[in-house]
Amino acid sequence: MSLPAYQPGSDLLPLSDDELGQLDELLDVLPEAMNVEALDGFLSALLLAPKPLASLAGEDWLPVVWGGEDPFASGKQRKKVQLLVLRHARALDAQLRSPAWQPLFSVVEQGGEEFIDAEDWCIGFMLGVDLDGDGWAPRFDDAPTGAMLAPVALLGGDESQQDPEALADLDDPAVRDSLAREVHAGIEQLRAFVAPTPR
Repeated sequence: MSLPAYQPGSDLLPLSDDELGQLDELLDVLPEAMNVEALDGFLSALLLAPKPLASLAGEDWLPVVWGGEDPFASGKQRKKVQLLVLRHARALDAQLRSPAWQPLFSVVEQGGEEFIDAEDWCIGFMLGVDLDGDGWAPRFDDAPTGAMLAPVALLGGDESQQDPEALADLDDPAVRDSLAREVHAGIEQLRAFVAPTPR
């Protein structure tokens, strides 16, 4: 099955809140698909990756969004998801080159308080990293960029490779909130470090 590639020169049409909700609903009915928070992290990784997203065929990355095999009830449903994902990628590409970038993190309520939770976003980001593990490895190994990425890896990486004490701390929503803010700050630094010049 041929899938469309990302076109960085396509029209900039950011998704409205209603369209983001529609995309989340479309993905939610697919058994193995990402939610929009994970999708936002996944696309962020692809857009900040050493290999430009535009150089990848659609078949190389779009199926990861919906879990691999074609799960769609119709070609129309697949095309709708593709269109919304590609539009979000284009808008995110522009945001990552400007001060306007804001990640789509979850918000959870506990004990009457609201906490930011970046786990889904980080899981998506790490799925994007996995598509070019060799390309990302030097960034994780380098001290400055490795420190920027450490909170992302803690929240979204393989639990079997994590410090058990750090994982135990993640049961506390306040700790997760603090980590989410570290993720945001780290990616802010990373995008200034690696993102192309604004165009």
